[in-house]
Amino acid sequence: MARPPSSATSGAGWRGGFASGTRRQGYATTFCDLRNHKIYDVALGRSEAALESWLGRLEGKAEVRVVCMDLAATYRALVRKHFPNARIVADRFHVIRIINHHFLACWRELDPAGSRNQGLVSLMRRHRHNLRPEQHQNLERYLSENPALQLIYRFKQRLCYLLLKKNRTRKQCAQLAPRFLRAVYQLRRARLPQLVQLGDALHAWAAEIATMWRFSRNNGITEGFHNKMELTSRQALGFRNFENYRRRVKVLCG
Repeated sequence: MARPPSSATSGAGWRGGFASGTRRQGYATTFCDLRNHKIYDVALGRSEAALESWLGRLEGKAEVRVVCMDLAATYRALVRKHFPNARIVADRFHVIRIINHHFLACWRELDPAGSRNQGLVSLMRRHRHNLRPEQHQNLERYLSENPALQLIYRFKQRLCYLLLKKNRTRKQCAQLAPRFLRAVYQLRRARLPQLVQLGDALHAWAAEIATMWRFSRNNGITEGFHNKMELTSRQALGFRNFENYRRRVKVLCG
């Protein structure tokens, strides 16, 4: 088996949809070389038991320095075991997505009727700097009628802007860390279950999330490859043999 690129940044993510006709064959895990923008390999399965054999045969694991991943505890455990010198970085997109997920769930509990308004949903999901002046006014008008939701929205926006920072020095990270930990503490002390769950999730991944401030790379490349892999599978009307699928992906994306 080939060696992973020396000191390269890599990413891992699972994709669903390796299927043949109507017979589902499970999931495949994608390993990407984020530095060189290509897929390193694809392994069948996403559980520790399924990937243990593949990772056990992989050479040069000690040379990998950074691994970027979504918030999957299984992958984190595998990286800690098989890539002892790698620093784990949480993927920024997935961190922001989980924050929005719990925020929207909390909103549905506070205002079920308002949360079904697709126009408001679109405004709530965006970062404030992406809103046009008239959109900002409409959102502020709605939030002023819901003071409790307004406080949660402001908190969510501050937390997202904090986590969007990148390429920071060690000194700057040391200044950002207390703000993040204070936000996590406040979430875990909240009285709303969705906020408490979010606080627990961020607390469990605090070290990997804080590491995001030092890096600009993320798993966006991996997600792009996943779209191409889905297209490849559809064009072939599915693959009955995983090895054929793997080879096709490595040719097109490797």
